[in-house]
Amino acid sequence: MKNLIACCGLNCGQCEARIATLNNDDDLRKYAAEVWSKQFETTIPFETINCTGCREEGVKMGHCASCQVRNCVQTKGYNTCADCSELDTCKIVAQVHQYSQVALSNLKSLQN
Repeated sequence: MKNLIACCGLNCGQCEARIATLNNDDDLRKYAAEVWSKQFETTIPFETINCTGCREEGVKMGHCASCQVRNCVQTKGYNTCADCSELDTCKIVAQVHQYSQVALSNLKSLQN
């Protein structure tokens, strides 16, 4: 489903936070909290892992709700970064794409 592609191109349909939220799965929340805390060198309480997806109605995790990419897309009135002519040169979304080339590919697929 194209609505599950986040503004930056990440696939919310595969995100542990969304899956845990929809299934009310605390074990998955705890797993995601552990993995993400190590990955991002911070502490993420498992109770905060609640998100329905970047472009879906409902709750957003803290970093998703305040995401610079999401805020930029919404300010410009776009659906995703795929709608922006600056996609290939944007320094904001490049921060995501440096870690996930799949996210960029997802956005490119929305342009066709």
